[in-house]
Amino acid sequence: MESIAIAFALLYLLLAARQSVWCWLAGAISCAIYTLLMFQVQLYMEAGLQAIYVALSGYGWWQWRFGQARVAAQDITEYSWWWHARAVILLALIASACAWLLGRYTNADQVWLDSFTTVYSLFATWLLTRKLFSNWLYWLVIDSVYIYLYAIKGFEKTSGLFAIYIVLILYAMWNWRRSQKELCNNTG
Repeated sequence: MESIAIAFALLYLLLAARQSVWCWLAGAISCAIYTLLMFQVQLYMEAGLQAIYVALSGYGWWQWRFGQARVAAQDITEYSWWWHARAVILLALIASACAWLLGRYTNADQVWLDSFTTVYSLFATWLLTRKLFSNWLYWLVIDSVYIYLYAIKGFEKTSGLFAIYIVLILYAMWNWRRSQKELCNNTG
């Protein structure tokens, strides 16, 4: 099951890097499988995150097909650094509360890493549904932490997937910027 989830996860990121709406279907399939896997190893926040990703995949598909994000990423205005700074602080508070609750009331494992990666991943996915370039910067940090988290939980293949994600994120960043420059050169 893990290998199938990995294949769809790689397809998801490759399609997202190319701004293909089909990334959301591949992501939904991968996340549905990971929901079950993460619940089995008591990473409850991660299991919940994966289930939410399935729903966010539908939202992302709709946004990219019919919503604001249907235009190319280079046509969308980014949020300011001040907006991001406030978001990071608010998300840290939410993640801390989640970690505290999980530690106090469940048998969850790795509550701090699980909570922080989950909260920030939801945020980064929301940024991606809006085709904001800043999503890739968040993913660089989040996925670096995931490499460690999955390795210590025995998901070596998935840890390797996230190492590959780092390379694919760099590709996505390059590809999105390249398409932005091409558009600027063609319109200017």
